Amino acid sequence: MGKADFLTPKAISNRIKAKGLQKLRWYCQMCQKQCRDENGFKCHCMSESHQRQLLLASENPTKFMDYFSDEFKSDFLELLRRRFGTKRVHNNIVYNEYISHREHVHMNSTQWETLTDFTKWLGREGLCKVDETPKGWYVQYVDRDPETIRRQEEQAKKKKQELDDEERAAKFIEEQVRRGRDGKESELVRNHWSSVFAANALRGAAASAASAASATTKRKDVSSNSDFRGEKKKKSALEQIIEMEQQQRADHWLQPNIVVKVVTRRLGDKYHKKKAVVLEVQGKYAAVVKMIDSGDKLKLDQNHLETVIPAPGKKVLILNGPYRDTQALLEGISEKDFSATLMLESGPQRGRKVGVAYEDFSKLA
Repeated sequence: MGKADFLTPKAISNRIKAKGLQKLRWYCQMCQKQCRDENGFKCHCMSESHQRQLLLASENPTKFMDYFSDEFKSDFLELLRRRFGTKRVHNNIVYNEYISHREHVHMNSTQWETLTDFTKWLGREGLCKVDETPKGWYVQYVDRDPETIRRQEEQAKKKKQELDDEERAAKFIEEQVRRGRDGKESELVRNHWSSVFAANALRGAAASAASAASATTKRKDVSSNSDFRGEKKKKSALEQIIEMEQQQRADHWLQPNIVVKVVTRRLGDKYHKKKAVVLEVQGKYAAVVKMIDSGDKLKLDQNHLETVIPAPGKKVLILNGPYRDTQALLEGISEKDFSATLMLESGPQRGRKVGVAYEDFSKLA
């Protein structure tokens, strides 16, 4: 019987069948020939060309398996890179798209028996990031192209430079706030000592007037003594306020069970700008902290730490000032004044709203 004409239904049907995927058991990888049925595959296996290919493969079987394995790996990774990039995707999705190509290298001719074995091998070789879930194995392509790595390094360098600029700006603002606070304190001290000197001068004048007019009436003497006592009382109250504020504002602020941020670069990028919880305060200026991310325990000086400002509605601990060691609730933040509005939740003034600077309170763990 002659060959069917090109436009006959049988010829068209044959071409349609040849385009689509057919059964794997009727495919010969050595000859790269797909047979349509069992009879065709049997005839192919008995052909002279197939026997020659088998003789070649029997001389060095490892060579052919390595070749097919390398082709399968290259085509699979190329499809994963072009189609999905560095996205995380299920390995079956990639494999189904790979075998949709009619001329693909079949897995039964490679060194891997199953797709799971191949996926694990990709993870061990570092070609992909793989992870197992209840839904199966997922793969993520690792792009090792030099141009891509260079681009990523430039982006990381740019981001680090932006962070450095932000840190310098934050330190400058903190320095300005500290200088402003120190200036107010020094002005308050100057006013205090001015009042003290004025009181001393007034006391001296009153004493000289009393000695010069010793013959005056008792009422004038009593009046001058009462004025002196009143002036002395005013001076003592002011002095007590200054001393109390100086005692309450200490140069150490570390407290247990607060959240802090590591600001030193000496420990590397692993800990820089990462948050930790203070477990123990040693002395006044050192603390044992536990990193929130990694769980590592470190001993750091308070100069290498800074306070953490939480979101409004969170609990904080006041670390300095007249309300030291008082728990409070953060109600609002004033970026213009570098301070926050806190509502006291402990102590005799519970329920009172106060303004506290950023560095004088921190988030509670």
